[in-house]
Amino acid sequence: MIINMSINKVILVGNVGKDPVVRYFDKGVAKTTFPLATSESYTNQQGETITSTEWHNIVLWRALAEVAEKTVKKGTQVYIVGKIKTRSYVDKDGNNKYITEILADTMMVLEKKQESTYEKPQQTNSGTVNEPPKMNYPFDEGIPNGKNEDDLPF
Repeated sequence: MIINMSINKVILVGNVGKDPVVRYFDKGVAKTTFPLATSESYTNQQGETITSTEWHNIVLWRALAEVAEKTVKKGTQVYIVGKIKTRSYVDKDGNNKYITEILADTMMVLEKKQESTYEKPQQTNSGTVNEPPKMNYPFDEGIPNGKNEDDLPF
């Protein structure tokens, strides 16, 4: 039996190269685009670190585009899942041009917002220490002392 199957899936983690460009079309449909840089480094035989950067054209539509408009800016680190799409167009000089884009269906901003700054605990005149606020993370909820009772020791 021969199965004809193909997969077009891209997963990227990188830094946004420019502030996103947002356009609104008929009926309020939003489209956001921005370049995303992914880099990898290696050490050559001379001991030098070599970094190679690849640029990707990211396209987001509708609600995801609106989220990006509010949360993404140049330098933001994001996680993108989508598919590769190549399209063609004719430029102002009549030349055929091609562009490869990543049509994202999932985006997560990986940087934490700087909502408050951490300050070193200060000792007051009364001898008590002002502790910084406890940080709650969603993955810690319901887990006493950060340990899951169902975890196996191996």
